[in-house]
Formats: sequence, structure tokens, C-alpha cells
Amino acid sequence: MFFKLILLLVIIGLIVWAIKSRIDIRRKRITENVETAEASPMSVAIAELVAIAGGIYISLVLIVSFLKMQIPERVYWFNVSLDPLAMIAVIAALLQPIIILFYYRIKK
Repeated sequence: MFFKLILLLVIIGLIVWAIKSRIDIRRKRITENVETAEASPMSVAIAELVAIAGGIYISLVLIVSFLKMQIPERVYWFNVSLDPLAMIAVIAALLQPIIILFYYRIKK
């Protein structure tokens, strides 16, 4: 039970870290213009996270279909039924901004 709680906290921490990293990346890429109204950085970061996860998921589905790989339809993780390709896509989308942020820090 303690392990499950720790794992859940780590996952929540990764999600928060990924969203914060996306916000930082967006601030670095865009010069701020006060005259134009735009969505909050948090909503933009979440929308980008979902969009990237969706793109990764579609790519994984196409790869698995093209290679005719046999993968399980559902994976049970802590009594939750998940699509394995969707789980991989979300994990990859969460790790992507963290890796980019590390790259920016190493580059400087």
C-alpha cells in the first residue's frame, strides 16, 4: 500500500513537472506582447500536452498496425484497465518537455 502511494505521488509530481516545463519552454520561445490577449500558460501547456500525446498515440497505432505486432488490448495497473499504447503515449508526452528543458540547460 505504501509503495502504491509513493508511486502515485511520483506520477503526480511528473505531471506537474511536465506542465511547468512546458510553461517555461513556451515563455522562452515567445516574446510577450501585452496588447494581445491569449490563453493562460497553464491551459496552453495542458492543450499542448494532450495534443502531443495524441500525435504519439496515432504514430504508435500506425507502427503497431504496419508491423502487425501483437500487443495486449488492455493492461491492468493498480486495478485500473489501460490501453498500453495510450499509456506509452502519455508517458512519452510527459517526459518530452523535461528532456527538452534538460537540453536547454546543458546547452547553456
